[in-house]
Amino acid sequence: MALGITMLCLTACNKQKETDNILLWLGSYCNQDEEGIRVYRFNQHTGDYTYLTGFSGLANPSFVWVARDGRHFYAVGEEDDPESSSANAFILNPDKPAIQRLSSQSNHAGAACNIILSPDERTLFTSSYGSGCVTEFPIYEDGSLGKDFVLKFTGHSVNPERQDHPYIHAVNFTPDGKYLLANDLGMDQIHVFKMRDRAATDSLPILSEGDQPMTPVGETYNVAVDPGAGPRHLAWSPNHKNAYLLSELSGQLFVLKYENEQLSVIQTLQADTLNAGGSADVHVSPDGKFVYASHRLEGDGITIWKVNTEDGTLSKVGFQPTGIHPRNFGITPNGELLLCACRDSNKVKIFRRNKETGLLTDTGRAIEMSRPTCVQFY
Repeated sequence: MALGITMLCLTACNKQKETDNILLWLGSYCNQDEEGIRVYRFNQHTGDYTYLTGFSGLANPSFVWVARDGRHFYAVGEEDDPESSSANAFILNPDKPAIQRLSSQSNHAGAACNIILSPDERTLFTSSYGSGCVTEFPIYEDGSLGKDFVLKFTGHSVNPERQDHPYIHAVNFTPDGKYLLANDLGMDQIHVFKMRDRAATDSLPILSEGDQPMTPVGETYNVAVDPGAGPRHLAWSPNHKNAYLLSELSGQLFVLKYENEQLSVIQTLQADTLNAGGSADVHVSPDGKFVYASHRLEGDGITIWKVNTEDGTLSKVGFQPTGIHPRNFGITPNGELLLCACRDSNKVKIFRRNKETGLLTDTGRAIEMSRPTCVQFY
């Protein structure tokens, strides 16, 4: 009996160790000859990490998106020139370990700053800050990219320097996959597009020249926010009832309700109390109890908000200083750690998260990397 209990405990411990070890992708601003993408094996309980592999040959892979298989991943090449700005497909072999680039396509829109797969992972979308466009690419069976299609916008808002034309900063999807959301910093709104339905039997895009597999049917409506706000990033609650939209210019955090396929603002908060105009990223904890938002330029750090379980509204509970110029950050799937890419400190700082209070504690540990901008887990 004692031997059986011992074996059971060893099996449980081994499973726990397997769960603790996940993969971590980092993106950055870099020159083409620098290793701008890195992959680590990361223990989401202890914060220990081991470098696995990296990729050089792509300038400014500032945002990375990992497919559900944990092998295919995609990165922007954030260049101001519309022809040099790109979307790139990769495959990771974690056993060697090694990264292979499968394809690279111009997104024909300047400063591609964000990248995301559609819910069925058959279409890739990039957001272009400079040109104010969304570019889509079909994904083929091997994970490579097909010919692009550019979705353009027109308009402006009240800030003559930062909002003289559309600036698309990120694309998201509603949890039901029915709508594409394009956050437009330049027009102070989210463009909401109905997605074209696919036949359930279609396993891959069936394309002929000029066809697109998932082009939005058309703009259904938009969600307007305060003039001069500058919407940047959005995160969904795990129960899919609320979304949290962070504005870059005003530092406001908007709580949105998703009901009957409609998004509406139900609460507006001042997340950046210094009005520095550099709010960057927002995430919800895996348990849905807390929301985190990063801010740059002054008082660099992360604000922490508690979620009201009744309606998803927020109340502030704290603030955590970070390194210099915090941008994208990520919370580990088990909710124990938060990793923040501090671009101008040249490190990804590791914070421990209190699941009861939501507050963060600086572990004193960090991954050293030149100008990191993106944190992604698998």
